[in-house]
Amino acid sequence: MEYSAKDLLRLTQHGDRKALARAITVVENELPGYDSLLTALPASHIPVIGFTGPPGAGKSTLISALLRTLSNAGKKIGVIAVDPTSPFNFGSLLGDRLRMAEHFNNPHVFIRSLATRGSLGGLSEKIIEVTDVMRSADFDFIFIETVGVGQSEVEVAGLADTTIVVVVPESGDEVQALKSGIMEIADIFVVNKADREGAETLVNNLKKMMHHPKTEGWTVPVVKTVASQADGVLELIEKIESHRMSAGFNDKKYYLLTEKVYQLIRQSRMKDINREKIRLELKKVVEKKDFNLYLFADQFKK
Repeated sequence: MEYSAKDLLRLTQHGDRKALARAITVVENELPGYDSLLTALPASHIPVIGFTGPPGAGKSTLISALLRTLSNAGKKIGVIAVDPTSPFNFGSLLGDRLRMAEHFNNPHVFIRSLATRGSLGGLSEKIIEVTDVMRSADFDFIFIETVGVGQSEVEVAGLADTTIVVVVPESGDEVQALKSGIMEIADIFVVNKADREGAETLVNNLKKMMHHPKTEGWTVPVVKTVASQADGVLELIEKIESHRMSAGFNDKKYYLLTEKVYQLIRQSRMKDINREKIRLELKKVVEKKDFNLYLFADQFKK
């Protein structure tokens, strides 16, 4: 049975997870009615929590521990796991994703994987729309886990109300490199696998770097966790709630909305640009003596 966009949205708002899954598919693949669905989305204040950090930091294990604690407390959580390949090919989801497998049948948890589809950073090009569709449901939190490579770590800051950067003691030598990249986007730092050697040194180094307030009323905390044992999870939840209540949370809201509008406009204007067509056209002219990259690009700007 096919539902209209209005029906899908109504069912989603009333907790129908099949309707939510269908609504996400409609939006992700731009199926008939997707634009009507998006323009009918209500304003939502469900907090979006982004998790990023280097591969191997234990993001999925940490999210799994948070899901266990929050769902046991009766909270409902939607999870968007951004995958670098296919969102439906379990071959590509083995490993990190399976660490959340215990929650697949949990009625309080909804997990959806999205493909990056070759987008320049590490986030799916439809991540803004899919996140807002999920925010129309009856969740208490939306979690987004990035693939943790390249630009995705910075991109998630333009999407999440609270950005959590997860590092491990082995990251100690990389702290200076992090400082020029993802250090600025962290609202909360998590040192995971904190039972390992070097954890205390990393925590102290991060605290020294983050001791100045990031925004009015918010100094970035550093939380120690051992996600596999759920150690530190309650403290992390408390910091997430504290950030939501801070003045800095509201300051970030306007930046987030500006960034989302900018990305939506850019995607719309780039919609007719086809990389394969560019490649084929390049092959025809690139060897010519008078080839000029900028003149070539101009034909696609019109």
